[in-house]
Amino acid sequence: MDDNGNGMRADTLVATVRGVLPSLTPAARTVAQLILEDPATVARSTITELSAASGTSEATIVRTARLLGFAGYPQLRLALAAAAAQPDRLVPGDLAPDDPLSEVIQKVARAESEAINDTVAQLTSERLGLVVDAIVGARRIDAYGVGASGLVAEDVAQKLLRIGLSSHAFQDAHLALTSAVLLKDGDVAIGISTSGETPDVIEPLRRAGEAGATTVAITNNPRSSIAELAEHVLISAGRETEFRPGALASRISQLLVVDCVFVGVAQRTYDSSQEALASTRRAVSEFTRRTSPARRQP
Repeated sequence: MDDNGNGMRADTLVATVRGVLPSLTPAARTVAQLILEDPATVARSTITELSAASGTSEATIVRTARLLGFAGYPQLRLALAAAAAQPDRLVPGDLAPDDPLSEVIQKVARAESEAINDTVAQLTSERLGLVVDAIVGARRIDAYGVGASGLVAEDVAQKLLRIGLSSHAFQDAHLALTSAVLLKDGDVAIGISTSGETPDVIEPLRRAGEAGATTVAITNNPRSSIAELAEHVLISAGRETEFRPGALASRISQLLVVDCVFVGVAQRTYDSSQEALASTRRAVSEFTRRTSPARRQP
């Protein structure tokens, strides 16, 4: 789908609003929440009607529209109207305690599929290419993350290690800081945080940048502290609910970003990557054969 003239695609508008929600002021957050809950109605509402419905001033609505990347409220309404043309994307589909498992399967699959599609729509080859370039030339790569994002940090470190790059993941802030201050010019530090406001990730990334490393953020929130701190920002997407607290949808979209980074790096270092993959695969295979139960039997 074409963008709305302000550089934002209508099919990713709702995902963008979700991402920036935590960084908005309380009044702007009220307006944004109405967009998330009923974007079609907001698209039909005049600024006066939305002001009454949200209990906020018309000036707040205009400021919110500009924070979301639009020139004003009319442009926001136009984008919401375009998004409303895809009604299946605007239905929350939240999981309920009494949902049958057949419906749980469909809702979880749909949420993760939408997270992937929204991430793809925001992941440009230009931004990805800059991150790939930095990693290809790096002496060392750090990845910082906590909780579910920590699992993603482990994944990116493991993938890069398999193709012969010196990469390490840290979920403990003290260890992350210890490593960050030892990085050098040309190294790469990757901070992963869904909200973009995780102190245990922000501080190591900041210290890594001060040490000379190239800094990369993977986050849902393009207006977050980690996004403002990093030299390169890769936006993921995913709407969490009571039954997906900071885990499923966002983790899937973060892993998609990591996979794209990994494949890009492997392409750029094809010969050495293939050699490293063959060596690591052979080492694991030999270990498995030696330690399998059948081999240990007398």
